[in-house]
Order: sequence, then C-alpha cells, then structure tokens
Amino acid sequence: MIALFRLMLLVLLLEALFYFLFWIYIRSLRRETLEGEWDQRHPDKAGNNPQRAEFVRKSMVGFEKSLRARLLWLVFILPTAAIMGIVYWVNWQ
Repeated sequence: MIALFRLMLLVLLLEALFYFLFWIYIRSLRRETLEGEWDQRHPDKAGNNPQRAEFVRKSMVGFEKSLRARLLWLVFILPTAAIMGIVYWVNWQ
C-alpha cells in the first residue's frame, strides 16, 4: 500500500510539472498569435510598443476560461484514471 502512495505522489508531481510546462507553452502560442494579429492589423505600428502590449494583455484576460486552457486539466485526469484502472484490473480481476 505504501508503494501505491509513493507511486501516486510521484505521478502527481510529474503531472504538475507537465501541466506547468504545457500551460506556459499554450500561453506563449496564444501571445504569439495575438502579436501577429496586431502586426497584421497595424503594419505601421509593428514591433514592441505600448499599444501592442496593451492589446495582448487585454486579449489574454479571457484566455484562462477558454476551452484550450481547460483541456489542460486532462494532464491530471487521464494518467491518474489510467493508473487507477490498471491497479484495479491487476489486483481485483
């Protein structure tokens, strides 16, 4: 039973690490898309400037509630469910 708890602790730590890395990656992709959108809309103001930074900041406000950000939680759910299913199948079948 102690081995199962150690396994779950290790899995949760790895899941948290991957969640954090995926979260950073997906946010950076969204920021790059918004910066590209700004550059297309305002070719005369391309590059780093306060208006562009404000546009990206305001556009990123609702990102945490988007489907893509919510699907990141599958990083926790799927491996945990798979391990629980395997443990059940091996021990109680």
